Amino acid sequence: MTENILDSFSLIGKKAIVVGGAGDLGIAMVEAISQAGAQTVVIDFDERVFTLCENLKKTGLNVSPIKADVSKIEEIRDSYKSALEILGGTIDILINSAGIQRRYSSEDFPEDEWHKVIAVNLDATFFYCKYAGNTMLKNGGGKIINIASIMSVLGGITIPAYAASKGGVGQLTKALSNDWAAKGICVNAIAPGYMDTQLNTALINDKKRTDEVFMRVPMKRWGSGEDLKGLTVFLSSSASDYITGTIIPVDGGYLGR
Repeated sequence: MTENILDSFSLIGKKAIVVGGAGDLGIAMVEAISQAGAQTVVIDFDERVFTLCENLKKTGLNVSPIKADVSKIEEIRDSYKSALEILGGTIDILINSAGIQRRYSSEDFPEDEWHKVIAVNLDATFFYCKYAGNTMLKNGGGKIINIASIMSVLGGITIPAYAASKGGVGQLTKALSNDWAAKGICVNAIAPGYMDTQLNTALINDKKRTDEVFMRVPMKRWGSGEDLKGLTVFLSSSASDYITGTIIPVDGGYLGR
């Protein structure tokens, strides 16, 4: 008799790292995999990572915080090493959710802001994948989830660095999947659409732009972290063992319009 289908979604006994886990979307994903049973280390630059983990621990979840500036390679390396120690030297799940946004016209985009966006959104994603991938290869496999964006497909307006970085995340996801799929590592990406987060504050406060967005979103609402929870658990679990190299939109129907 095969196992109950719901058992394949369980993350009990799994070890996870969520980068950018104190962000608006990251918090929801941390909650989701932790509630499904994973021991989770949350890495974030924001001080609220400590409060987040403290509050989740009060609900019985096994979470630990690490503060790190993921725009700096030495802090990426050190934070991964520290997280791995907390997890007992193994990792089953990596979620790359760190991301920043800067808005300027393309002709005026500052060089330093360009480099910051690429460093956090793309460089950090690759290096955490590299470090986790090496551990997973030694331990027989694992699941990696990168947070892409519908801007991995579209160009957007006044966000050239963000669009470039998220396009890179999408292609990186496919490249890593090609390299590691036969070695037991599934690498997928979630592509959120227009979400009610701090990154989109300027859009949310601009009624004209909001109306334009909703003309393309069949569900006629902003998404939230709650909308990512089910898919995050699915891609982290054995229920998705034959899925890799995919970029799955969570966009209220935007790309299907």
